[in-house]
Amino acid sequence: MQNKSSRFTKISNKNLGAIITAVFLTLTLGACAFPGVYKINVQQGNIITQDMLSQLQTGMTRRQIHFVLGTPIARNVFSDKYESYIYSYQPADGELQQQVINVYYQNGVFTHYEGEPLEEHSAY
Repeated sequence: MQNKSSRFTKISNKNLGAIITAVFLTLTLGACAFPGVYKINVQQGNIITQDMLSQLQTGMTRRQIHFVLGTPIARNVFSDKYESYIYSYQPADGELQQQVINVYYQNGVFTHYEGEPLEEHSAY
């Protein structure tokens, strides 16, 4: 009887690491597809609407543009000719949507913008 238990102990010790690893991987990978996981809508960046863009007028100062659109997410460190307003929206079960609106200046004065706003999205 003592011989059987020592053989069982040796087999158990030998495969214990492999068994623990297999159980850990099974539980971890299984949790990724668990249907009860709550996913949220994620939005990041500057929300720019068509109404905001329609307020922009040629000749406005950078400060006036920031008042209308907010502080830009990205600034070109090599040139102050434009600023980028970036917005991304990731619905819980949908595809990532991204908008980039570049605002251009000449001598610190607004000249034009490029880009189109996304359709309105509710983050919640």
